[in-house]
Amino acid sequence: MLIGRVIGTVVATRKHERLVGSKIQIVQPLEPQQEKAKGEPLVAVDAVGAGVGERVVVVCGSGARQAVDDDQCPVDATIVGIVDHFDIEDGS
Repeated sequence: MLIGRVIGTVVATRKHERLVGSKIQIVQPLEPQQEKAKGEPLVAVDAVGAGVGERVVVVCGSGARQAVDDDQCPVDATIVGIVDHFDIEDGS
């Protein structure tokens, strides 16, 4: 799982039949401690109705397909949660 921020929406007039009706978002992974961009943005199916600018939890790989209840769906990343806030212990 990773934490990211929705930075855009994908509009596709044609897509795989198993993705019809799915909202597709562009997510920028974040470094949680500073909330800075970490790596390249990714495309994810939105299973929770997140909007642009929201912090989200994303699962990748087989977990992404399980999150949409379809093991045959051609999905590699799925938004499974909207983050209200999180706390990170300092450890010192």
